[in-house]
Amino acid sequence: MSAERTGPRLPRPRGALSHGVIGHLRGDGPLPDPGDALTADPYGDDLQLALYVCYEMHYRGFAGVAAELEWDPPLLAVRAALEQRFLDALRRDAPVGARLDDVVGALLTEPVRGEGVSWFLQERGELRHLRAYARQRSLYHLKEADPHAWVLPRLSGRAKAGMAAVEYDEFGAGRADRVHARLFAALMSDLGLDTAYGRYLDEGHAPMLAVVNLMSLSGLHRRLRGVLVGHFAAVEITSSPASRRLARAMGRVGAGPAAEFFYTEHVEADAVHEQVVRRDVIGGLLEDEPGLEGDVAFGITATSFLEDRLGERLLSDWRGWDT
Repeated sequence: MSAERTGPRLPRPRGALSHGVIGHLRGDGPLPDPGDALTADPYGDDLQLALYVCYEMHYRGFAGVAAELEWDPPLLAVRAALEQRFLDALRRDAPVGARLDDVVGALLTEPVRGEGVSWFLQERGELRHLRAYARQRSLYHLKEADPHAWVLPRLSGRAKAGMAAVEYDEFGAGRADRVHARLFAALMSDLGLDTAYGRYLDEGHAPMLAVVNLMSLSGLHRRLRGVLVGHFAAVEITSSPASRRLARAMGRVGAGPAAEFFYTEHVEADAVHEQVVRRDVIGGLLEDEPGLEGDVAFGITATSFLEDRLGERLLSDWRGWDT
């Protein structure tokens, strides 16, 4: 097998599961038993890092790791056990208790004054907070829209056309310099951060890993296509107002033009995307497959649950800086 010469380095393990997965990819250790996932914390660092590393083999892989291991059957067996533990926990902790229309409607309701991360950063965030936020979010934004592209072959008709239209914008609408992942790299440069893909994986904490893992999980499994559409809807519907607050935060601290532009770009683009996702992606999917309505709603509730956990972790960390 030929090892990859480029890509991020493998991260440091955070427990037995991630130690086994990383050792297997490195070629110097046995995989964990899939049954070990049954007793692991589904939202903990060890399981989430192990799962993230498994998924990363489907994106850019790791330097020094054989590309053929992407489809290694023993590794896939471990990944399946990790996925099931994570998915079972999400179905328990983020149940759908309302009709899809009501779930979507809740996303459209913006509080006059909120208490989440974007509100904190807009009102009193400092450069150190914005840099910490960008390091965490880089685990997704440096591959922005890639996880959602997995669902395109699983859709048809109006849903496929709407999804492709939004993805086209995310990938720069034909302009390499406008690819959103590249725009985020420019934001990181303004903030004085390393822009290398995967550079901050060792800093990525479990709630951030879980947010990205939900995208990969629902994107890589055809049976979860409705969940991915729900996740995508949650992201696009809530992005525009949050991006407006983050743009203000970047401007207020003088982070730099590229840092501010990344979010102003999302204010405009995602306001349009939200309409396309609701009308064409969700509407088209449920027109073709009405039985997926519950999965779409679950994708939204699971995304909100994980984003809330991420927000709580970030705010808790930041409060600790001042004590």
